[in-house]
Amino acid sequence: MQVLRVGLTGGIGSGKSTVAGMLAAGGAALVDADAISRQATAAGGSAMGLIAQQFGAAFVTPEGALDRDHMRQLIFSNPQARKRLEAIVHPLVAQETERQAAQALQSGYACIVFDVPLLVESGRWRQQVDQVLVVDCDEETQISRVMGRNGWSRDMVLQVMAGQASRSQRLAAADLCICNDGALRLSALELMVRQLAQRFEL
Repeated sequence: MQVLRVGLTGGIGSGKSTVAGMLAAGGAALVDADAISRQATAAGGSAMGLIAQQFGAAFVTPEGALDRDHMRQLIFSNPQARKRLEAIVHPLVAQETERQAAQALQSGYACIVFDVPLLVESGRWRQQVDQVLVVDCDEETQISRVMGRNGWSRDMVLQVMAGQASRSQRLAAADLCICNDGALRLSALELMVRQLAQRFEL
């Protein structure tokens, strides 16, 4: 059986995770790279020993998880720190991603959706998927959603966005695109995702 591998991406606040959940509810297997990364950096996670070794105890919470706020501040002021962190976390995420994809194949899924926030930035994902689906929205919508959801300042959201591919870079990489701007109702988004699910033969 031919299995369709879809790479799903979008900027922070685009609604990518919402679309991923809808596709999973429609019958796709979902492999969530962000969730895998969070597990690796949670208390007792597979990345934590190396993170403590490389960055020191100041970047580990009392529970043994990554201190995300502390690390975020370091990464914004020191691009090399981001590379050091990625060198620890990315291989672990890739390994677990492949394990979950193999499990989905064994279970007989016709479509596997890889939810990868930095799909465009990574450079390696394009060769691993059949189609790239981008969830797009204008930048002001992204900013207001993330400020409301995370309680971040506008500057903090802009810093995160600056570390991601630009909107035009993501759209240039897209085979398929869902526009999820601020005025769009959830029911309209669900309809668009259902139409996509039919295209994916779910």
